[in-house]
Amino acid sequence: MARLRRGWSVAELAEKVGVNRNTITALEHGKPGTSFGVWLSTLWALGLEGTLADVAAPDADLHGKALEAAQRRTRAGKLRETRDDYDF
Repeated sequence: MARLRRGWSVAELAEKVGVNRNTITALEHGKPGTSFGVWLSTLWALGLEGTLADVAAPDADLHGKALEAAQRRTRAGKLRETRDDYDF
């Protein structure tokens, strides 16, 4: 969609990214074999590289936060003394 909004052909975007037309077509069709480097280069060529900031943001992982909360201890246990055989 971003390519079309800019009025660029597949060939024009491929030239800006430095790959061939088939690679851009594969990227646009979501083919799993497309490398992350091509994705990143394409986002940069489109001026959208800033959108990566939220891709793996820990605060956006609601499912992971729920799992962590479910495993959190509900009571504080007694501190155990650690034995340090290498204390000088």
